[in-house]
Amino acid sequence: MSWKPLRVLTPRSILPALAVLLVLVAGAAAHANKPVPFGDRVAEPGGADASPINAQSLDTGGLELKVGPGLEAYNRTSGEHAWSYRREGATALYLSMAGENAVVLWDDGLITSVRPSDHEVRWHRAVPGLAEWLKGEDEPGADKRTEAQRKQTSLERAASALHTVRDSSPWVAVVTPGLTMGFRDADGDLRYNSKPAGNCVYDPTRTVGTDYAVLVPRSCTNSSGQAMSGGISGYRLDSTGWQLNAGPAVALKVLDGQRVLISDGPIVGTKVFDTRAAAPEAACGSPVEPFAAVRPQGSCPVPEADPQP
Repeated sequence: MSWKPLRVLTPRSILPALAVLLVLVAGAAAHANKPVPFGDRVAEPGGADASPINAQSLDTGGLELKVGPGLEAYNRTSGEHAWSYRREGATALYLSMAGENAVVLWDDGLITSVRPSDHEVRWHRAVPGLAEWLKGEDEPGADKRTEAQRKQTSLERAASALHTVRDSSPWVAVVTPGLTMGFRDADGDLRYNSKPAGNCVYDPTRTVGTDYAVLVPRSCTNSSGQAMSGGISGYRLDSTGWQLNAGPAVALKVLDGQRVLISDGPIVGTKVFDTRAAAPEAACGSPVEPFAAVRPQGSCPVPEADPQP
């Protein structure tokens, strides 16, 4: 049996292996120092610097969630700080619940879903044009706003832009004047995006949501800039949406988890729209009441009998 002597290591033979080792070490260091996507930063108890930017507060499980500068969680019983979720260079403006998950709208136009039970960041989605509309810097008179007014404008617009629908499969709607988008909360999947046609814009400030749908009014003008009849777009994820004709000043008011009162001026009048049935509610005593898809809720007054001669 023959054998070969062990190979003697020389500086020249070590160089290739050393070069490979250096490359691996450099790669590991670069990976360790790689910026966190979206600037995410989750911290355990001790967020003494947490200073909510508004009075918004939501209870979920044993936690109280507050907004600003990120998403702050406090023990509902003791009041102690439980955890903090921040994003580098961004400020949280508004919070809404989609089922058991918290959805946060940030001033840079990003939407984030967080699970409060274990503070896991579930998904991020960007909405084109949202950050610009929140700031409104290009609008007439914007240069004359004070810092407090600018912050208040952003907070109010954030609250009108974000809507969560809490039916069997929760989802998230985001509305800006030039675009509305819907995301499934389960995975952040984009389910629809829609732009208003012609000389029309969506009106986030008049938008309302129920447990089943989001109703978005749109305002339209003619070539001379005069207001024209607009409409209302209804969005759902479990079925097709709908379009309703409406005047330029139509107002929407949520009555309960499925009904919305639509007030369209003294001529057209008011009606109740059922977002679960996707149909208007018949008025008491109307000729179509016996055949309507949605009968009047509650009891209608019984008509007085004609007096006997």
